[in-house]
Parts: sequence; C-alpha cells; structure tokens
Amino acid sequence: MNNMMNMIMASGGFWNVWPIVKIVALVVMAICAIFIILVVLFQPGNSSGVGALGGTTETFLGKNKSKTFEHRMRKLTVISSIVFGVLCIAFAIVAYFAAL
Repeated sequence: MNNMMNMIMASGGFWNVWPIVKIVALVVMAICAIFIILVVLFQPGNSSGVGALGGTTETFLGKNKSKTFEHRMRKLTVISSIVFGVLCIAFAIVAYFAAL
C-alpha cells in the first residue's frame, strides 16, 4: 500500500488518478441510483385503500413491524439514499477542486 501511495505522489499526486476515481465514483453512483429506484418500486403503499379512512385495528404484523418485508425495504431505501447522497456530495467537492 505504501509503495502505491509513493507512486501516486511521485507521478503528480491525486489529480493524475482523478479520471479513474471519477469513473469508479460515477459507476457506483449509477448502481446506487438504480438500486434506489428498484427498492422504492418494490415497496408496498402506506395505506390500505378505503379501509384506512376508518382506522385500523392492531394486528400481529403491526406489533412486529421490524421483522416485516416493508420495514426491511424502508431501511434499504434510507441506507442506499444516504450512500448516494454522500457520494454525490463527495464527487461534487472533488470535481470542484479538480477544476481549479
């Protein structure tokens, strides 16, 4: 690892490997975006039609929401959205400094 860092620094630093980093970041961002779209599409709706207007009773699934498919999908949506957002911000910051 140390030899690789020495080679990068000797060859002009981070900006010489920026095109590779940019391609990798864009590919990871595209994968995250597609994953977010798929996870959101697989999530069921929040309301259950007309029955939601009159209120609902407590069910077994209501008590154990953390174990349901819906909860896992919501958690995956939040995690993948955070990863995508952080990658977008990091990419924008590095791209800004690369343009200077």
